[in-house]
Amino acid sequence: MTETSSANGRTHRVEHLWGTAIGVNVEADVGDQLVDDIFEWFQRVDALFSTWREETEISRLGRGELDLASVSPEVRLVLDLCDRIMNESNGAFDIRVGADPRVESRPGRGPLDPSGLVKGWALERAAEMLEAAGVTNFSINAGGDVVTRGRPGRDRLWRVGIQHPWERDTVATVVQGTDLAVATSGRYELGEHIIDPRTGDHPTGLMSVTVVGHDLAIADGYATAAVVLGDSGMDWLATLPDVEAFGITDARSVVTTEGFDRYRPVNSS
Repeated sequence: MTETSSANGRTHRVEHLWGTAIGVNVEADVGDQLVDDIFEWFQRVDALFSTWREETEISRLGRGELDLASVSPEVRLVLDLCDRIMNESNGAFDIRVGADPRVESRPGRGPLDPSGLVKGWALERAAEMLEAAGVTNFSINAGGDVVTRGRPGRDRLWRVGIQHPWERDTVATVVQGTDLAVATSGRYELGEHIIDPRTGDHPTGLMSVTVVGHDLAIADGYATAAVVLGDSGMDWLATLPDVEAFGITDARSVVTTEGFDRYRPVNSS
């Protein structure tokens, strides 16, 4: 399903892909072709990385039908980013968890699964496409992962609501700013789908983590790793440069990194 509108000098399109709604909001009337190109890019990402489709490169690579020398440059780049997050998190982020014999097989869980990073990476690349076309004020949202540039208005900032894990019609907090990369990972989505690759079990301690940084691919990977790290996840994020984070524990307490408050609107809790 596609929803498109252009009014008052703005362009807005929503399409359902990757099992979620992807929205592109541009504070200018940029015409259909550029937005078409953005969504063609999202279709290419799905064709390369979907673990729900047997013919994608990531599925074939996981089954041993392709080697690294044969995959697309985008796949090699994402795999390199995944290795970076795996090393930085001491193995809490590992896209090979689906090949672990301790992990129960389920639809969509392939032997290689970069889903914890690739959505953020795809949106970050889409933002680069808009910037290359001279677009300066926009937001892109896919299932709670959001990248923004510029402003939605002369005296306004972008506001990103963070889903409350237990109250589905409520936001847990709001992130506000200009050039944002906001990624949320939570155990409340899709059931207990996150696996700790070090143990083969579901993690505990943190129900959701939101990371705010400068690159949505990295923020996405960090958020996933922090949920896996559980009780030590927020402490780990606090050691990383150029990111701030907001977490909700299993006990329904809020914990943040020291600098997160600068992203909160005034009078926001």
